[in-house]
Amino acid sequence: MNGAESLLRSLIASGVDVCFGNPGTSEMHFVAALDSVEGMRPILGLFEGVVTGAADGYGRMAGKPACTLLHLGPGLANGLANLHNARRASSPVVNIVGDHSSTHARYEAPLTSDIKGFARPVSQWIHSSSSALTVGADAARAVQASLEGAGQIATLILPADTAWSPADSVAAPLPAPVPARVSDDTVERIAALARSGVRTAFLLRGKALQDQGLRAAGRIAARTGARLLCDTFAPRLQRGAGRVAVERLPYFAEQVVDFLAGTELIVLVGAQPPVSFFGYPDKPSWLTPQGCRIAVLAHPHEDGTAALEALVEALGAQHAVAPLSVRTALEYSPNGPLTGESIMRSVALHLPENAIITEEASLAMAYYGLTESAAPHDFLTLTGGAIGSMMPVSIGAGIACPDRKVVNLQGDGSAMYTIQSLWTQARENIDVVTVIYANRGYKILANELTRVGARTDGVHAASMFDLQNPSLDFVALAQGMGVEAVRAETSVDFDAAFARAMKRRGPMLIEAVI
Repeated sequence: MNGAESLLRSLIASGVDVCFGNPGTSEMHFVAALDSVEGMRPILGLFEGVVTGAADGYGRMAGKPACTLLHLGPGLANGLANLHNARRASSPVVNIVGDHSSTHARYEAPLTSDIKGFARPVSQWIHSSSSALTVGADAARAVQASLEGAGQIATLILPADTAWSPADSVAAPLPAPVPARVSDDTVERIAALARSGVRTAFLLRGKALQDQGLRAAGRIAARTGARLLCDTFAPRLQRGAGRVAVERLPYFAEQVVDFLAGTELIVLVGAQPPVSFFGYPDKPSWLTPQGCRIAVLAHPHEDGTAALEALVEALGAQHAVAPLSVRTALEYSPNGPLTGESIMRSVALHLPENAIITEEASLAMAYYGLTESAAPHDFLTLTGGAIGSMMPVSIGAGIACPDRKVVNLQGDGSAMYTIQSLWTQARENIDVVTVIYANRGYKILANELTRVGARTDGVHAASMFDLQNPSLDFVALAQGMGVEAVRAETSVDFDAAFARAMKRRGPMLIEAVI
């Protein structure tokens, strides 16, 4: 057994059985070990941003890490944007990054770089293996580190000689970290505040936005009259008919100010206080209303669901009836031109039960409320703001949940950051339907040009947001990567295409021309 085999067997022993990779020469012994060690599913991405984004989506839906396999510092650097998004999502991810052998590193070869320097901004745990005899134990430590707190990124650097040198052991899995328990004193303090009659909102994140936590939060809201909120970009939210509804914070700062007006108490459950996505010359960055108190029921590393359930007990709300969303989407009949609203009404109408929606389109976000009445589903968003995330995230979600339909609502501009995702979807036959909102431009950026107070009448500025001349042909792009694709230009055509896509398996793309 060499170090690569020890590493691979140790990862598998710790529950890591999917590897999203784009390897190079320094990772060849790991690649070879995939044929001598059973239990690891290798999945190739044609760009490292696809690899890291897929690991993010997998971690969100599986609740455990996949590993990535990246080639030296430049390969890691190519994946940094989606590791940034994964960090903001608190997704568990284990990066395996190959490095030059220790005897070669001194020669300043062309690919020599500061791998730890690249990894540091997006990794909570970094280690470089020094021996094939310890690489298995290093892998077990990396997996354990990725599961700390709400989930985090662990980066293990593997010099080539630690992969090819002899090894003699497989590391046993280390104990999985357990979320910290919220103290009884904290629960009683929040209960007293909730009973005080002030206008209260609970801002939820993490596992508190899954069914068990939502039901507890719903009882609290029914007992106290509090609002239930989530961030604009929450990592994972369970919603739809039969589930407790949560209000999503708007995107723009001034909208959040109006949305929270009159709120006297915000209780944080695994969340941070709301802030503006960007700073503007004449708009606030801190969005909590003046005079509003902030209280923490559970920090991100604590068990927010258990804290909510304890608060239910403290408030005597065990038998309170939480209002649930009702299935009303079946009332829609398409007609007229294709718009952001008509697309979302078709999605709400035809979405199958237990589907997964991944969202990265401003026009989809604008009509988010329409899917509240759809069949129950999971909803994943762009947590870190680095676009080019949700096409890869849909890959990881589909690998983690192969029996569930994944619907990716994707802007045309951001789709081009990681369009290679379609190839991996086809190769692995992942059940993902990608809806491209083809409005031929970075429309949200044109709006931001006005919001920041910049000039809006320049032809050069306008050209930076325009995706025409030439226009992108997403049907051809998808077909060229092995994905069935159709174009829809009316609401009737889109509704028919989406309905058919929901009844078939395998990857498909619908270019919705708006």
